[in-house]
Amino acid sequence: MLDSFFKPKSVAVIGASREEGKTGHSILANLINNKLVPAGPPSNGSIGGSKRGFPGQIFPVNPKASELLGLKTFPSLEKIDDTIDLAVIVIPPKFIPPALDDCAKKNIKAAIIISAGFKETGAEGARLEKEVALKAKELGIRLLGPNCLGLIDTNSNLNASFAKGMPPQGKIAFFSQSGALCTAILDWAIGSNVGFSKFISLGNKADLSEIDLLEYLANDDETSVILGYLEGIENGSIFMGVAKEAVKKKPVVLIKAGGTGAGARAASSHTGTLAGSDKAFHAAFLQTGIIRAMSIEELFDYAILFAEQPLPRGSRLAIITNAGGPGIIAADAVENTKGIELAQFSSDTLDNLRQKLPPTAGLFNPVDVIGDAKSDRYKDALDIVLKDNNVDAGLVLLTPQAMTDVDIIAQVVAQASENCNKTMVTSFMGEVSVRDAIHLLQEHGIPNYPYPERAVRSFARMARYVETLNLPDDKPVAFNIDKGGVASILKKIIDAGKTTLLDEAKAIIEAYGFKTPQTILAETSDEAVKAAEKLGYPVAMKIASPDIIHKTEVSGVNVGIKDKKEIKNAFLEMTSKAKRHMPNAIIFGVHIQKMVKGKEVILGVSRDRSFGPLIMFGLGGIYVEVMKDVAFRVAPLLRRDVESMLEEVKGFPILKGVRGEKKSDINALIDAILRLSQLVTDFPEIIEMDINPLMVLPEGEGVVAVDVRMGVGSR
Repeated sequence: MLDSFFKPKSVAVIGASREEGKTGHSILANLINNKLVPAGPPSNGSIGGSKRGFPGQIFPVNPKASELLGLKTFPSLEKIDDTIDLAVIVIPPKFIPPALDDCAKKNIKAAIIISAGFKETGAEGARLEKEVALKAKELGIRLLGPNCLGLIDTNSNLNASFAKGMPPQGKIAFFSQSGALCTAILDWAIGSNVGFSKFISLGNKADLSEIDLLEYLANDDETSVILGYLEGIENGSIFMGVAKEAVKKKPVVLIKAGGTGAGARAASSHTGTLAGSDKAFHAAFLQTGIIRAMSIEELFDYAILFAEQPLPRGSRLAIITNAGGPGIIAADAVENTKGIELAQFSSDTLDNLRQKLPPTAGLFNPVDVIGDAKSDRYKDALDIVLKDNNVDAGLVLLTPQAMTDVDIIAQVVAQASENCNKTMVTSFMGEVSVRDAIHLLQEHGIPNYPYPERAVRSFARMARYVETLNLPDDKPVAFNIDKGGVASILKKIIDAGKTTLLDEAKAIIEAYGFKTPQTILAETSDEAVKAAEKLGYPVAMKIASPDIIHKTEVSGVNVGIKDKKEIKNAFLEMTSKAKRHMPNAIIFGVHIQKMVKGKEVILGVSRDRSFGPLIMFGLGGIYVEVMKDVAFRVAPLLRRDVESMLEEVKGFPILKGVRGEKKSDINALIDAILRLSQLVTDFPEIIEMDINPLMVLPEGEGVVAVDVRMGVGSR
């Protein structure tokens, strides 16, 4: 349990300073002087109050002072007779290991290391950080930091940080790997009067990480929404397991930075080229139900809605507006956003709207109450629409006209929200004319967005979360495969120091249930003719070389060969071009394959340093790296993971059949991806793989892995 960090009865500040402007002074001052928002009506879930300072005992530790900010100061921890729950350490890095020894003697189990100068500074700092982490583990002390801002718990009135100010109390918890971002968001929260339960700066994560905080905050009764800013995760599989459990209890909204190619593994395969750390995070968030925000703006757009409004029963949104343009913009946003839809009103609702609204009003969603609408017309429309069982949520748009009684309309919306118990959002557009109305809406827990698109986007994320909550607890499918056979092949390969597999890769995927075309190796053109006659024309020809990975780049693939003459010509041309382009390559001859007709797709595997095996799906062929129409998921996969993966690819409808074509065998494709997931989960030695192309045959006929390449390494 991490209660010693968030609910301590006593705090020692090791390195408290008398000098204003020093970190040790700011932390002590925050503990003593922080205060909640002034007493008054709550806003955004905040709780009014006038209590000052941390209510527990505060022990400044400084060997050169006897009193700091009115508190008795101690030269060392051992001179303090009382029990200490939490130590905040603000001293030079080299003195921290002995300070932890002192903490252990006082039986302190939680410490925040504010000090910088660790792994962020280079090798020596990294060595010291490792020493500090090992010592803390040996002593049974949990650490937050080092190189962090500290933490804030509004319910304990604890500001153990050097941030400026204290946010209002609320139900939103926020953790961040960036201390500077914490201070900026904290300032925004105070200025916007948005309530928070906890603010935590993770720093270098020598001990406590986002995994620990997710687990703790998921069970924290004072928190209803978990927000986070991440730059990286060290143990992706554990993170995903904890996140899945956390999401079942409350929404988790994270923003991930630093994913534009950073951390992508240099690889020779298509999959390795297309994969990157951001692809892994995207997949992990989708599979766990984490809501990903793509900006700070989105992060708090989503957070405020989750913190203030009830979850909808479904995804059907009703729009009420006094302006046609914004109504159309909102309707377009709904149509263009996956997972939500415009509510279809019942006939009773339409009849009632006709009776109450002017003849010129728009009755079919969006409901346009016309520009001269006052509060009475908004009230009639809201009362009618929100009673419709086909409506799960309401979006109220307003542009301030000369006759618009804006503040009274805000009161009407607030009252309607209280009466209907449905998700309610607003977009009162403008600034000066709507300022007071927006404050009133906030006081009643109704998020207002400056533009309709942001309101629609936020509702879509809430609807997706509801969908996540309703998903069954499935487990990965386990196929009957030859695991022992694959283990034997891989052991021989790795013992021999081989890293790239071609023929062996084919045997490995066959052991896991993949069908491959009949293939014959021809060392001469005459052998190629005999092989083609045995297989039956037409055939495909591919250069056979362990050194040539992308065969098309050396003209090493020829398909649709129909007769003996073409076979001989193709053999000579392929082998000579291969030798000319890659004179040092070992060339065994040419593989002759029976032609397979179907839709080309690519399946692939790469290893992400945080999450492990990433499975890729896309439409196959030589242009996959150009089109980049691919999707990734983290293995092991559930069937629904594969289904969502397929739908994510823009070209997927081609497999469903277009312009009279037969539907492809999508079920067999799903099984193939699940078999691949099982393979790479069973064998971490498989570092990367391309099955390209995998031919998807017409429905009921299965799939065939035409070409496969695999990269392996030791576990």
